[in-house]
Amino acid sequence: MFFRKQLLILLLLISAYGFAACRKASAPAEQKTASPGSNSEQLQHPQGGITPTKPWYFKGSIGSALGLQMKLVRESDKLAGTYFYQKVGTKIDVRGTIDSANNLVLEEFDANGKQTGVFKGIWKTGDNGLIEIAGNWTKPDGSKAAAFSLQQEPIEFNNAVEIIARQIKEKNKKLKYEIDVEYPQLSGSTDPNAEKFNQAARGLVTKQVNAFRAQMTEMAGEENPTGSETGSDLGAGYTIALAQDDLISVQFDIGGYSAGAAHPNSYTDVINFDLRNGRQLKLADLFKPGAKYLQALSAYCIQDLKKQSKAKGEDGMLDDDWIQRGAGSQANNFRSWTITKNGLGINFDSYQVAPYAAGPQFVLVPYSALKDLIKPDGPVAQFAK
Repeated sequence: MFFRKQLLILLLLISAYGFAACRKASAPAEQKTASPGSNSEQLQHPQGGITPTKPWYFKGSIGSALGLQMKLVRESDKLAGTYFYQKVGTKIDVRGTIDSANNLVLEEFDANGKQTGVFKGIWKTGDNGLIEIAGNWTKPDGSKAAAFSLQQEPIEFNNAVEIIARQIKEKNKKLKYEIDVEYPQLSGSTDPNAEKFNQAARGLVTKQVNAFRAQMTEMAGEENPTGSETGSDLGAGYTIALAQDDLISVQFDIGGYSAGAAHPNSYTDVINFDLRNGRQLKLADLFKPGAKYLQALSAYCIQDLKKQSKAKGEDGMLDDDWIQRGAGSQANNFRSWTITKNGLGINFDSYQVAPYAAGPQFVLVPYSALKDLIKPDGPVAQFAK
């Protein structure tokens, strides 16, 4: 009887130990969270597991000359990422915080971990829905303050691809001209279609640069009837309208001044590129065969431009006849267009729909105004649902 009782107790102990071991083995593994301020691109999901967090991309400058690009990941009130000056290209680590009033503090560190500067500014959402950051950069001790501003770029790649700004800078004292242009290049991709885009963007800008140089050489042999000592210049920058795995849309703003001219000249050019098929898009590629898309774009733009002019009152300076002519349904009037998630952006350069003093004009045509004309399997069908 004694041994049967002892055996029963032993069996009960073994069962209890086995049950505890099973519970321990079946318990979920402890999830590791990213340390505050780390440059992780993942967030802890409230119900367990990892939720990927896409980085934000910014482009801007410190002062008037130091162009930079920044990549940031935000985790609650923590920020981390890198930035680099376009002239240099070396990435600098940044990490910091943002408070409930959207005051931002970012400390920067060199490759040895030494703090080299501080960004202090305001984080806000602009009218276009993109993030804007502006404030002052200083040395760690608060000296050498310089204003900075950053604008978010609508870049949503799902891979390691990034957009890097390349520059062409040139100063010719003999011919009295300066060149300062930049253009985008896709970095981090082995896809040949990415290189096709790079060639297109580089080619657009170098064509302008070569034409300007040729003009300056030709002008060097001419007399200067105005007696002007002012030199000539060519400048160009770009704005990303959309960048995702299958599409990239870029607007180039090109401006220049020729010595002796009454005023500078400026205009836009665009690249809308199908990254999936490796080709530049034409406006007609977005619409059904035979669709009267030019008439639809013209009607919307004329109405919108008149509305814009009326809202500005006497400062509008847009004449109805000029609008009708410059925004009429001719293909050349709609040569400068970009793709956004919300609609087609139509640029009207100076003199096109208004006098020079009024400057360039812009209309965003929503996809809802074009949805019956858009090609169902075309590049922008994904946005017109």
